[in-house]
Amino acid sequence: MAVISLRLNQKEEKMVNFLSEYFEQDRSSLIKHSLNELYEDIIDKQVINEYEDREKTAKVKFVDANEVIDMINRS
Repeated sequence: MAVISLRLNQKEEKMVNFLSEYFEQDRSSLIKHSLNELYEDIIDKQVINEYEDREKTAKVKFVDANEVIDMINRS
């Protein structure tokens, strides 16, 4: 497990303390949670970009709710 030293200015420290109290998490957990959220944002952006690329090449098809219900009823 890695240990990271983090330098914060007073404003950043106040933010971390506020968020720590607000979310009822210790500062370490809060920072880990924030890192996970940032990473998930990147993954989400990649998925959106891939979808938009497929959409441009017309490889995307929308199915309305009635078609989905029919497919479920047939199985």
